[in-house]
Amino acid sequence: MNRKHCAISLCISGTGLVKEEFMKKFFFAVLFVLVMTVPARAATHINIDNLNQDDFRSFSKDFGMAVSYIPLASAAALGDKLPGFDAGVEASYVKVDTSKQYFQKMNNIFTASGAGNLPDAYYIPRVHVQVGLPIIPIDFGVSYAEVSGIKLVGAEVKWAILNGGLVTPSIAIRGAYTKLSGVDALDLSTKSLDLSISKGILIFTPYAGVGEVWITSDPHTTNSTVPLNNRPQKEDIMKSKGFVGTKIKVFPFINIVLEGDFSNISEYSARLNVNF
Repeated sequence: MNRKHCAISLCISGTGLVKEEFMKKFFFAVLFVLVMTVPARAATHINIDNLNQDDFRSFSKDFGMAVSYIPLASAAALGDKLPGFDAGVEASYVKVDTSKQYFQKMNNIFTASGAGNLPDAYYIPRVHVQVGLPIIPIDFGVSYAEVSGIKLVGAEVKWAILNGGLVTPSIAIRGAYTKLSGVDALDLSTKSLDLSISKGILIFTPYAGVGEVWITSDPHTTNSTVPLNNRPQKEDIMKSKGFVGTKIKVFPFINIVLEGDFSNISEYSARLNVNF
């Protein structure tokens, strides 16, 4: 090959690398814009002053599961011989059961303030980043959400105990933690452990899993007219859940993930990722 051909080849190769780098930066920018524009409806007016212990436990079950960790990822490890990386934005939708007594009591306080009714559904927008180690099939992930001063931070460690091949599925164990802050009336955190399985089929990677969630919910009522012994006390709750989803590869380094989580509440989530 002569010098002219070599120069042309190098130029084409270099142009391809520049284009790929530009596309990655472009999609990171798109992801940032998307997370800033997701409809941000959440339980921003949490008042538990008139809840009894049963009401508070019921509320803690529903709200705790709603803010628990959402995997939005298959069981396969991100890393291989090199590290793997997934970064994206996501939104979860939760429908509220307005017939429950705790909701009606909280709604009465809210409407009495002249602000209308509490929403019967809310959305939780998040930024989600996961990194896979090279060689070792372990991934680490963090997620962050903030709506009207309420913040939700999550973290996970996932171990692919079986990293699938052409015919075998991937199987993984995941441990996760979430912490809610910015709510004066409540301290709430969750811990979870789940087992999931997935198998890639063309551009789709369907997955499913089951897990346990431990909710710690500590109330801080401000109603001084309620005797101390009648105020709700801290609740430690364990709930089982199942989830199903699929990862869809739409471009070489872009994918969409859809997931449904099912327990005492149903939560539906979608995620747009850049991965490499």
